[in-house]
Amino acid sequence: MIVDCHVHLNNYHEQRVTSLQGCLDELLATMERNKVDASLVLTSYKVTEHRPPTRDVVHAVRDMKNVFVVAGVSYLNYLERDLRELAEFLAAGIVKGIKLYPGYEPFYPHDPRCRVLYDLCLEYDVPVMIHTGDTFTPKGKLKYAHPLEVDEVAVEFPELKIVLCHLGNPWLRDCMEVLYKNRNCHADISGLVLGDFDSKFERWMKKQIEEVLIYAGEPRYLLYGSDWPIASMESYLDFMNKLGLPAASKRMILAENAIRLFKLPFALPPEPKG
Repeated sequence: MIVDCHVHLNNYHEQRVTSLQGCLDELLATMERNKVDASLVLTSYKVTEHRPPTRDVVHAVRDMKNVFVVAGVSYLNYLERDLRELAEFLAAGIVKGIKLYPGYEPFYPHDPRCRVLYDLCLEYDVPVMIHTGDTFTPKGKLKYAHPLEVDEVAVEFPELKIVLCHLGNPWLRDCMEVLYKNRNCHADISGLVLGDFDSKFERWMKKQIEEVLIYAGEPRYLLYGSDWPIASMESYLDFMNKLGLPAASKRMILAENAIRLFKLPFALPPEPKG
């Protein structure tokens, strides 16, 4: 089974407007072509004609059994009514987590204004996904997106389930220390490349991922994600196959870890002990 825990329904070709339904149809076709069983759609921190609000994405996928929603929240602009709506979605199990975008917005993940969002995640036992590493836009401010900034959150909220998106790329070594130190932290491998992997970068990144696995000692914290449509699902799955992972580790990364973490409605083997 394959669960892609990091996809978007945003329209990144902003010279034209593609409808939400059009983006969703393209996602479903790409999932079917690549035998991806389920996806988590991360909504944006901003709403434009190219980036639909969470409520519209929730409405669009409400009857689907294999597409789930993680709600993007704007640190700069969230209001009390946004938190009330988000709490309703979380209580109903419609939304499976919250996504924050430090770097795209100028804040550190340990900023006090984030505490109410972490409290929501704790109340409804869902993960918070935090952007770390490089930004898609050159207007991003990287100091806010360094993975070491997440360590403070992990320490202050030891019961909070945290996902560091993109393995903190290019700060993979710093990210793997945060993972190793904090048992409540996970990371997804999404967005390491724009489009397809080329052979030179693929060889380099393969070595980096192998080092992360060796350092942290087990694959229970790592999640498969692509960052589609920014990155290619085809190329990402090919990259996963080239990692040469043991079968049990591959199953955990491709699906089982995400199913457990986001409480997705799919059968699982018993929780590993230890």
